[in-house]
Amino acid sequence: MISRLRLLAVLGCSFAMSLFAKAETLDVGANAPSVSGVTDTGSTLNFSDVYKKHRYTLVYFYPKADTPGCTKQGCSLRDAYEELTQKGVAVIGVSTDSVQAQKEFKEKYKLPFTLIADTDSKVVRAFGQQGVRFAQREAYLIKDGKVVYADHKGSTTKQAEDVLNFIAKN
Repeated sequence: MISRLRLLAVLGCSFAMSLFAKAETLDVGANAPSVSGVTDTGSTLNFSDVYKKHRYTLVYFYPKADTPGCTKQGCSLRDAYEELTQKGVAVIGVSTDSVQAQKEFKEKYKLPFTLIADTDSKVVRAFGQQGVRFAQREAYLIKDGKVVYADHKGSTTKQAEDVLNFIAKN
């Protein structure tokens, strides 16, 4: 009986500690996570495949589709999408919204890039975010499988401008 109680106590403590464990934030120089996610069309996207096909991959996170800040961030990237793609940038947006919410957000604002419905927070965790329920507003620019730019402050209206300025300087 005592050994079962000890086992339960150890398992309970381990579970509680895992809830509060901090993921390692990704910084410049880190390996880009090899993770997959469900797109706004319901298909699976392997991020590593995107990294290999493009000079750059911008993975940006936002808390909730169709809210003011998230809309500004997405529209910033939409409005500069042609310039971004000319620089070899593939854009992937990630939030914990459902596939349907991502699809509606994409259609409503005519976002020309893939959105990931990260309902299980697998992508959020792979990128070292601390949030449980919502993604934190951040952006990562990846080149050759490495993070070359990390925006931990979460730009909104200037997300595309910030990325393009970084590319122009490097």
